[in-house]
Amino acid sequence: MTRSSMTKGPALALLAALALAGPALAQQPAAAPAAQPHTPGMPDIVMPDRPPATIAPQVTPFPGAALAYDYSRFSAQPAPQKVPDGFTPLFNGRDLTGWHISKTARHGHTPDFHVSQGMILATQQPIGGGGLLITDKKYKNYEFYMEAKPDWGNDSGVFLRTTEGGAAYQVTMDYLPGGSMGRTIQEGGLVGVGRPVGQERAPATPAAPRPPGTPAPVDAGMAAWKHNDWNSVRIRVTGDNPHVTVWVNDKQVSDFTDPANRAPNGMVEGPIAIQIHGGDARWLPGGYWRWRNIGIKELP
Repeated sequence: MTRSSMTKGPALALLAALALAGPALAQQPAAAPAAQPHTPGMPDIVMPDRPPATIAPQVTPFPGAALAYDYSRFSAQPAPQKVPDGFTPLFNGRDLTGWHISKTARHGHTPDFHVSQGMILATQQPIGGGGLLITDKKYKNYEFYMEAKPDWGNDSGVFLRTTEGGAAYQVTMDYLPGGSMGRTIQEGGLVGVGRPVGQERAPATPAAPRPPGTPAPVDAGMAAWKHNDWNSVRIRVTGDNPHVTVWVNDKQVSDFTDPANRAPNGMVEGPIAIQIHGGDARWLPGGYWRWRNIGIKELP
């Protein structure tokens, strides 16, 4: 036997084995690609826990083709709503039961609030037309919890003890230049609308300018907020004269007690609302706010 024939024998046997195994190998899903470094400047991405998904069935796209996943028949469910211990869910993850859209709010009457993939999604409808989504139930003393993820450039807020038209104490959700996150202001016609509570009128004497090189004060809520990510917001409201404390991502960012009850007719309880800002100064067309895991704990 020649050296050539001795070399060809094992090689031919290997080729024959591969040919027989070919159809079986073709039916195996492709191996996951090796991990690649992130684009410079991009944060690490941690995939959230999800309920087990039904594996997508496979299909042969055309005669003789390898099997491929048929995602048109894929089935998965959104993660169940989860609120802190001691809280009662205010959102079931499926529909807007327990909430309604205001038909009299000054920001707009036809905003697009809808439920998708376990979240409340909302945007202006039409462009420039914001609005309020209001709880059906009224509350006095409580802690309110939510998780939110907005597109940048879009202003929102949480309205406390609100009227149907949106006259309320508002906790700002305004992650924009000149905005604030978690500050209590008066909204919708209350004295001091647009200003922090207690600053109803511009001071008679303008504030002294900052010395050159002195940085502007940092808004605590803005510093705690995570851009383009989910954020937790917890708001505690107590007392006839509202005492409002706000935490963003477990960091206390404000604590305010109004020396007077300025709510309409001195009301001490009312619904809670989440806002889509009207107009074009604090909203970018195509932008959305997202909310999930909304809950409440009523206090004595």
